[in-house]
Amino acid sequence: MNELPNCPKCNSEYVYEDGSQLVCPECAHEWTPGAESEAAGEEKVVKDANGNVLQDGDSVTVIKDLKVKGSSSVLKQGTKVKSIRLVNGNHDIDCKIDGFGPMKLKSEFVKKG
Repeated sequence: MNELPNCPKCNSEYVYEDGSQLVCPECAHEWTPGAESEAAGEEKVVKDANGNVLQDGDSVTVIKDLKVKGSSSVLKQGTKVKSIRLVNGNHDIDCKIDGFGPMKLKSEFVKKG
């Protein structure tokens, strides 16, 4: 008999095959076998406006004036940001900017350097 893995979400042993996917009847989780282990090994590549790959700890420069949500101030073009941290989500750069404090930025509005 073909041995199926336990559910990665709830660890149930009652997993069954439905076409090319595996299904857990207890928590209704569906997945493709082998896909989750491949996804765990992949890291999202974050690139700046020029296509340079960004990494944690890089310094970047803002390439256009950005309105700060919830404030009347503007983050000016040319502002340098040191020691960025990459995060998942729409705003993929987490940083602290002198004079503004902690902030999240989109990588498309910065350049490396």
